[in-house]
Amino acid sequence: MKKLLILACAAAIASCATNKINTPKGTAVTDFAQYISVDGAKKHLTILASDEFEGRETGKPGADKAAKYIAGEFKKLGLEAPVKGSYFLDVPLIENAFTVNNFTINGTALTAGKDFYPSAGYTADNSINANEVVFVGYGISDQNYDELKDIDITGKVVIYINDNEPLKNGVSVVTGTATRSQWSISRGKRNTFLRGKKPALILATGPKVEASLKSYGLSLIEPSLTIKKENEPAPVSQPLVLNITTQMATQLLKSTGKTYEQLKAEIDANGIPGSRVIKADVSASYKTTIGDVKAVDVLGYLPGTDAKLKNEVLVISAHYDHIGVDPVGKNGDRIYNGADDDGSGTTGILEIANAFVAAKKAGKGAKRSILFLANVGEEKGLLGSEYYSDHPVFPLANTITNLNIDMIGRVDPEHKADPNYCYLIGSDKLSTTLHRISETANATYTNLKIDYKFNDPNDPERIYYRSDHYNFAKHGIPIIFYFNGVHEDYHGLEDEVDKIDFPLLVKRAQLVFYTGWELANRAERPAVDVKNDMPAEK
Repeated sequence: MKKLLILACAAAIASCATNKINTPKGTAVTDFAQYISVDGAKKHLTILASDEFEGRETGKPGADKAAKYIAGEFKKLGLEAPVKGSYFLDVPLIENAFTVNNFTINGTALTAGKDFYPSAGYTADNSINANEVVFVGYGISDQNYDELKDIDITGKVVIYINDNEPLKNGVSVVTGTATRSQWSISRGKRNTFLRGKKPALILATGPKVEASLKSYGLSLIEPSLTIKKENEPAPVSQPLVLNITTQMATQLLKSTGKTYEQLKAEIDANGIPGSRVIKADVSASYKTTIGDVKAVDVLGYLPGTDAKLKNEVLVISAHYDHIGVDPVGKNGDRIYNGADDDGSGTTGILEIANAFVAAKKAGKGAKRSILFLANVGEEKGLLGSEYYSDHPVFPLANTITNLNIDMIGRVDPEHKADPNYCYLIGSDKLSTTLHRISETANATYTNLKIDYKFNDPNDPERIYYRSDHYNFAKHGIPIIFYFNGVHEDYHGLEDEVDKIDFPLLVKRAQLVFYTGWELANRAERPAVDVKNDMPAEK
């Protein structure tokens, strides 16, 4: 998310450039940054986010079309095909199609994608009928606060609050301080814990359920994908987790004479577990079907020019998949075009590749090698990057940094008044060197306002774990994640090309280029010299 320039006047030209330069004006890095242009970006994104590509959903024809387009552009640029002569790295996936045939609470039928959605995990076909439910508050079992003490939930229907933890006067009842416990910070901890108690069904509720349904809708009930493992044993069935709205939770809890909000407020005010058995009628039946899915990452490789350094690799990545087609649609539109998410990032790596190729043709090729990695399956759980990091084409030991771009074409509500910004996540989590390089590149060339809001270890949105850079960071590889934040059209049908701020996209992509230029040409790779302060678990 940043921009360019050579001298003060050249800077003005570069930041506003709308025409691709056919030949470099010189040999400075700012000359090559001008190959990242508004015209080039518009060309790529108009194609990638077109209706023809059907929302680029992993495993569907639209994603295959996008992969072929990206590979074709890599070939035009002259990038090498590094997967045994191919630009495609097969990512073997398994589709778990989960269907809820019926789900009723106290006689009220719930609608999938509106009132509830399932959490990930394999669950065998089953039918459940119960006339009581165990309410376990926040579902926490800790030394200082145990909501399941002396409570057996085996074979029972359980409901819990899946958001935050009991806070009495701003102090966590679990930790005894203002700092939240891992029960709140670690994603999935409570589901894992409760599943281990072998209930028949787990119902999770809280305001975030409504927020997720509003943002993701029917995509939350689409088949889930996982990476197919060699010689993998048959999946073990886990108790089903259904996330229900707080309105449905109140319907379930009505025999108590209190709403969801009232029961939660009691726990928070008293700091005492509110676990109890509740009379309620719950029925559900569901089934799972499993099948193989075809998917590919797309790789383009630019060999380095230095005999000693060319074995080291800088990875510049973005995911090209999105969430596909809405079966219902809105105002005649059914396609989630994903212009910003992440057509903008994919466009960014194509334009950045163009700049690095231009430099090499001018005799100023990067000393280290660069891998341009277009990942599949990010929207399904970072699957393409996970597969690459577990099956790298180039050794991870030789991978010096990952610069990952996911949404750089829009402005979020917090920055409407001053859109000259970019969120950066992770630059300082493993390497002081990388953070310094990033800061210097911005101060020297692009002068964007860098927002580190999501870099906070206590960030409740957990953005650090939510894009492809994480699968490099977890292997100890320094990363930077470039992001414009969540806007009103995030995962919506309105994420269209006509809403993209192309000069801003270009400027942010130029920041990635300038940072990558320094990384690819400096004498030493970034030192891994920081103990990561991010929680270890997702």
